Amino acid sequence: MTPRTSLGTLFAAPTLADLLWPVFLLTGWERVSIVPGPNPFLTLSFDAFPISHSLLTLVGWGILFALLYRLRTGYARGAIVVALLVASHWVLDFVTHAPDMPLYPGSPRVGLGLWNSVAGTVIVEGLMFAAGTWIYLRETRARDTAGRYGLAALLALLVGSYVGSLFTGPPPTLRALEIGGIVFGWLFVLLAAWADRHREAVA
Repeated sequence: MTPRTSLGTLFAAPTLADLLWPVFLLTGWERVSIVPGPNPFLTLSFDAFPISHSLLTLVGWGILFALLYRLRTGYARGAIVVALLVASHWVLDFVTHAPDMPLYPGSPRVGLGLWNSVAGTVIVEGLMFAAGTWIYLRETRARDTAGRYGLAALLALLVGSYVGSLFTGPPPTLRALEIGGIVFGWLFVLLAAWADRHREAVA
């Protein structure tokens, strides 16, 4: 759809809310509580995250991200896709989260609660991951060894971290959650951008 857009950007846009969120936790602008329990998807209580995760602010973040992307690249089609991807985070969280997703700061909170079903969540998210991987592999090819094995390493890291999150329990402290969210969130973006530089669009 946007062959000129880096995979790193395509990682950053839909996860922008989660890249901003740990920063806002560190500043105290947003709040979360750790709630240990048997369901690995329900170990956090999202007490307040209207700046990073409300629908209204994500539309605003999407517009800002798209404008910066357009200024940097001149790629209008890519900018539109980037804006939509940023806002899509709210839609996906609305499906998975318990009713804690704000429409705008201070609004009633909503959510369909897919996370209540571990099996359902793993199936849905696994199918989405598989579909995204298939599309990318179909639309690109490796330029060199790094393009082949770098992408394989990225995919293995993503799968490994997801599977690990199902069995490792909640984060030990809020600070670990904050620092880990920043480090690993940007690590995935940077690895995706690096792997993508070693691949090219299929004509």
